[in-house]
Amino acid sequence: MSSEFVMDAPDPRNLLDHMAQDLTGAPLDRPEGPLKVSGRATYAHEYMPEHCAYGVLVRATIPKGTLTALGDEAVRGLPGILGVFSGDRFLRNPAQGTANEAPVQGAETIAYLGQPVALVVAESFEQARHAAQSLALRYAPEADGVFDPESDAATIERPDAKQLDQGDFDRAFADAHATVDSTYTTPAQNSAAMEPHASVAAWDGDKLTLWGSYQMLKYNRNELADALGIDPENVRILAPYVGGGFGAKLGISPEAVAAAIAAREIGRPVKVAMSRQQVFEATMRRSETRQRVRLAADADGRLTGIAHEYRVSNLPDESFSEPVGQATHFLYGGENRRIGHEIARVNRTCAGSMRAPGEAVGMLALENAMDELAERLSIDPIELRKRNLPDRHPEQDIPYSSRMLAECLDEGARRFGWEKRSKTPGTIRDGEWLIGMGVSSAARKNITSQAEARVTLTTSGDAVVETDMTDIGTGTYAVLGQIAGDMLGLPRDRVRVVLGDTDLPPGPGSGGSWGASSSGSAVLEACNALRRQLADRLGVVADGLVLRDGDIILDNRRIPLRDVMGAGPLEATGIFKPGKTSKDYAQAAYGAFFAEVGVSSVTGEVRVRRMLGTFAAGRILNPKTARSQCIGGMTFGIGAALTEELVHDLRDGHIVNHDLAEYHLPVNLDVPQIEVHFLEERDDQACPLQSKGIGELGISGAGAAITNAIANATGARIRSYPATLDKLLAVME
Repeated sequence: MSSEFVMDAPDPRNLLDHMAQDLTGAPLDRPEGPLKVSGRATYAHEYMPEHCAYGVLVRATIPKGTLTALGDEAVRGLPGILGVFSGDRFLRNPAQGTANEAPVQGAETIAYLGQPVALVVAESFEQARHAAQSLALRYAPEADGVFDPESDAATIERPDAKQLDQGDFDRAFADAHATVDSTYTTPAQNSAAMEPHASVAAWDGDKLTLWGSYQMLKYNRNELADALGIDPENVRILAPYVGGGFGAKLGISPEAVAAAIAAREIGRPVKVAMSRQQVFEATMRRSETRQRVRLAADADGRLTGIAHEYRVSNLPDESFSEPVGQATHFLYGGENRRIGHEIARVNRTCAGSMRAPGEAVGMLALENAMDELAERLSIDPIELRKRNLPDRHPEQDIPYSSRMLAECLDEGARRFGWEKRSKTPGTIRDGEWLIGMGVSSAARKNITSQAEARVTLTTSGDAVVETDMTDIGTGTYAVLGQIAGDMLGLPRDRVRVVLGDTDLPPGPGSGGSWGASSSGSAVLEACNALRRQLADRLGVVADGLVLRDGDIILDNRRIPLRDVMGAGPLEATGIFKPGKTSKDYAQAAYGAFFAEVGVSSVTGEVRVRRMLGTFAAGRILNPKTARSQCIGGMTFGIGAALTEELVHDLRDGHIVNHDLAEYHLPVNLDVPQIEVHFLEERDDQACPLQSKGIGELGISGAGAAITNAIANATGARIRSYPATLDKLLAVME
């Protein structure tokens, strides 16, 4: 049977609060953890079908033009070579992982340097790599490539739907008691997930099985089928374990389509893995941004106007553009508002969603600007933020669902010792080190998506949860098992969670921080339907059913669940759909970041000495996995503030630092002990679990707390991220 729940109104059931097992909300370990640390969790590249061949992608060495010939005559005669493949079916850009957007295809038209144009397949990886490096590609180059988004040659688009002009901002700015008018820049970034993109393709007649490293299988299946020109029913994707994604694996990438094409042609499975350099150059980047933020405030520090105008970039064929002002729309008040969104069309690697698209970069500028305004008004930065929290969405005039930003700021300040912060930069020292504290709000729009999950109560009284939802290291296996265990009164080890297979009911995938709430709500609904079936079998009312530790507690008796299940298994599919509450309420998760830094007065080196985050994201389903997500996000914030920068050569658009040796991520010595604290909160409008997304909340604004701390330590305001020591030395005097 199936049971559907549509979120058209606040959910009054609070089902988890009435359960006796007490799993949800407990800091339980991830059940797949031992498999991962012992090497027994099988990732995409580790699948080895019989007679599997190896493929290596060949990429364009010009930034714009037409591929006229592969130059594969000599290569085809090399030992072990099974074929060289190219054509219109190849992906030019990775897909974006969305429901309605077909992948951009065609190897002939070259749009950026490093674009995949062919695949060489051989008996061994070494043979394929040698042949791929030996191809003599021939081109008809075009000289009008655009590589700098600030170039006069760049085509600039201003989509009407992404502009906002509310009230009279120019008048508000002119009449304000205090203003800020600052321009900030953030560089391009790469997701740099630990596991590179990899796919293994195998055909059985007209049926394709692909083992891949992907986040959103429901959409990936359709993207792959569309690229190959086949029915999605003939595609099965398996991704039970994914070694990180951060958005780069939302959509199907070139290696998957190429492997499938080659496997069909040679009649054997084909494995294709991207090198680290290929991942950097041929998957997704976060767009660089240029952001002008203007704030206007009265003498009490209340915003009368706010403007956020920015430029991002992408390839000419792509509809995605970084939604930089996403948090600006709802975070602070100010009746006069302006959002300006520009897209520069350039010949660079495709830009797409990277962890918290929009807030991750937009809040760096917004939260720096709020600190600059606090300085000009001589108001404490926390007090300024609290004074500007609106009662209703300042643009849509709808209520907030739940919002505890003020509480997060206050609790974080108390725990961090904010009262010890000096208002005068440069007054606290530790030898050569100038010490400062900084704060930033955290905010991430809350989203849910349609999800399905099947739950089966077996004859042994155990439960099996099945959905094609993925776990990219976020704790899906743990959380879905906890929800099912609570609803069915089973210890966690008696619930088996099966994920990452498109043969299972379709989940929303891991993206947008919607996975746990959406898939978890589907599991909740399936289990609730099972409880009704179980009550019918017992001849009792479902509302009075008490399940705990594998027993049914009825009339002061404990009946082992397995005894009741002797009559046969029970199965239910839960379906969750977002409804009217997603439009009737402004939904977001909130928090606050606090950082203490030391800045060397001699070298300009910055060291993050302490960092703390307080968060309110509805019901916290598993504090251990949620804490891990926030620590990871705050580490991302350290990278954004101090080290991460994807550098493009403006002569041809190629990425200069295309590996982990030169793309500088924070390492152990860069990351202090990070504290994470959750505030008790429920959001009845978000989903039946009363939870909100948390995976991206931990990065949204985190870097700004660090650069605000640098300003507090030195008096130097860095507006060009990352805040490297050369930039600091230039302004510290």
